[in-house]
Amino acid sequence: MEKTKKTHVPVSISARHLHLQREHVEKLFGTGYELTYFKEISQPGQYACNEKVTLQGPKGMIENVRVLGPLRKQTQVEISMTDARKLGVNPPVRHSGDLAGSAPLTLIGPKGTVMLEEGCIIADRHIHMTPNDARKFGVSDKQKVSVVVEGVKGGVMGEVTIRVNERYGLDMHIDTDDANAFNLKGNEQLKITVD
Repeated sequence: MEKTKKTHVPVSISARHLHLQREHVEKLFGTGYELTYFKEISQPGQYACNEKVTLQGPKGMIENVRVLGPLRKQTQVEISMTDARKLGVNPPVRHSGDLAGSAPLTLIGPKGTVMLEEGCIIADRHIHMTPNDARKFGVSDKQKVSVVVEGVKGGVMGEVTIRVNERYGLDMHIDTDDANAFNLKGNEQLKITVD
């Protein structure tokens, strides 16, 4: 069994983006507006939309931030620490959907503005897996693992969360800061190590 255990996962780089709830779509883009499909992303059922917004913080703004679909129950903005410094906000590192007490931020669309009291996070490093993948890797949902990066700026990324769901596609997600620090372009195969 040990000989067949899987060890390597593909990595994707998640640039700044946001997920919107229905009422915020209408505030930003107009009453009755429907998001329009741009392209698939790595997780089944998730997709990039053509729509983009501007993020406004106390110190600055970032334009052309892409919306991802489908709609969510609560609007969520995912940025890097570099983005946070530019905006002047202090978002926590969190799992997707864990938004209580997260950073406030203003969203500016072509038809209106949304002032979020909370909803801005830095996404934790995580690996999406199906239950079958988890068995092959010998890991479980919410487990923390380390991931080894080889190469000229190689090293070890710690505190990587395993997320298990039947709907997921095998993929590790990191933000642009992590990608730049380890000189990753995306689609590399990285090795999971379990303590």
